[in-house]
Amino acid sequence: MKKFRIGIMGAGRGLCIARNFELLGCEIVALCENNPKRAEYGLKEYDFDIPVFADFDEFIEQGLDAVVLANYFHEHAPYAVKCFEKGIHVFSECISNGTMAEGVELIRAFEKSDSIYMLAENYPQMKFNREIKRVCGNGTLGKILYAEGEYNHPANPYDCRFLKEYIYFENHWRNLLPRSYYITHSLAPIMWATGATPKRVSAMATFAPFEDKVTARKVGDRAAIVTTFNDDGSVFRVSGCASFGAHHNAYRVCGTNGQIENIRGMGEKIMLRYSEWAVPDGMEQINCYDPEWHDKDEELIEKSGHGGGDYIVARMFLECISEGRQPEHPYDIHSAVAMASVAILAHRSILNGEAYDVPDFRKEECRKQYEDDRLTPFYGSDGSEPTIPCCSVTDYCPTDEQLGNFRKALEE
Repeated sequence: MKKFRIGIMGAGRGLCIARNFELLGCEIVALCENNPKRAEYGLKEYDFDIPVFADFDEFIEQGLDAVVLANYFHEHAPYAVKCFEKGIHVFSECISNGTMAEGVELIRAFEKSDSIYMLAENYPQMKFNREIKRVCGNGTLGKILYAEGEYNHPANPYDCRFLKEYIYFENHWRNLLPRSYYITHSLAPIMWATGATPKRVSAMATFAPFEDKVTARKVGDRAAIVTTFNDDGSVFRVSGCASFGAHHNAYRVCGTNGQIENIRGMGEKIMLRYSEWAVPDGMEQINCYDPEWHDKDEELIEKSGHGGGDYIVARMFLECISEGRQPEHPYDIHSAVAMASVAILAHRSILNGEAYDVPDFRKEECRKQYEDDRLTPFYGSDGSEPTIPCCSVTDYCPTDEQLGNFRKALEE
């Protein structure tokens, strides 16, 4: 495999991802980061000696084969478009676009380019999700009717270190993140396992503000409960990024003959059950077991982050580049934009109680509908204000005491 030259945008998560590309024989060429302190810390933490560029346009002139976009969660699309214009391949973390209009722009620019685009979504490649995919693929569950995905990740409200490292100014995107937006960790694994794509979405939120004394969080919701109707007639229920109960990543797929799920609180353990009249030959009706990787790179995978997913998706991306092909569902650009549409429209459903069709931006009529839709709950990098509320209770905001304590914590 060619020794690809990789550029990293974002010193935090980006340099963590870079480690996996280095393991796979790539050359990490340059870092784009406009915060000098974060750049210095990241390079030291991950032991890289590479030039740092504050300007993205200068950064992408460094002879790069591919760029890892690990900048702010909602700001990937404009930089992906610039990469497409230069023929540079794109590995994009989290959602592909922060607004519906950016989704249109992303697809239009992609169609004019020869670049490979891959959503860097790692949760489908966790060991238990690979096993769920394998069982769905063998057909023993019958026709898939329903699936669930829960990414439940409550943060310690007393952890000031987390604030300083991850939410380091008042209008940071994490303080304005609607619960439906961070959706790919819950949605992508069941899309990958079943092959289905959402076509209609509705959602409701659970409002229970955090009582921590140190916060600038403007979202009082703990979860978005998102329901989708899919192109194969199935239904999904996913949670976005939830914060209820104990931490877990939980997935379940149900068919006409049986169901499979990873068991909450039991590590990677799988529960596979069949109806008594539909037990496959050689199987028990109830099967509880630890899955296997079934992968040649198991040793390297075990050293990787996010349950091994970080290494696997990096490998998948390089295979696509080497073979000159786009990644498969749900890693391709159309699946990525569909997931971003689910995230964005689910929040609108929470705000106004309506269901929305998920647009297919291969179609010009769908593009026309959303090409000027720039509604956003986030502040822009140019200082522009949010244009829609970020919380289901639209006038919710932290108290003066909470905000004051947050500001003091950042100064200490």
